[in-house]
Amino acid sequence: MIAHATKVRIAEDVVYRELEGETVLLNLRTGVYFGLDAVGTRIWQLLHEGCTAAQVSERLVAEYDVAAGPCEQDLRAFMTALHEHALVEPENPPTP
Repeated sequence: MIAHATKVRIAEDVVYRELEGETVLLNLRTGVYFGLDAVGTRIWQLLHEGCTAAQVSERLVAEYDVAAGPCEQDLRAFMTALHEHALVEPENPPTP
């Protein structure tokens, strides 16, 4: 799971393309393909800009008509899915 204050980066093997407000992601190493809708695309853009999960959540609350609590929960689930499919990784992973 990605912590709220964590900054993530796009995994090295991931290529993506934005098409008409949506984004397609492909992990070349694993073959995992993901399609993002407009909100997912906005999250991806913010992650690409270097925002932490907390910053992404703040921006989404400001840009969309959504409450902070549900936004954070949905964002956490979305980022966890991206991480589980090796599409993003923590910028500074914890040391064992």
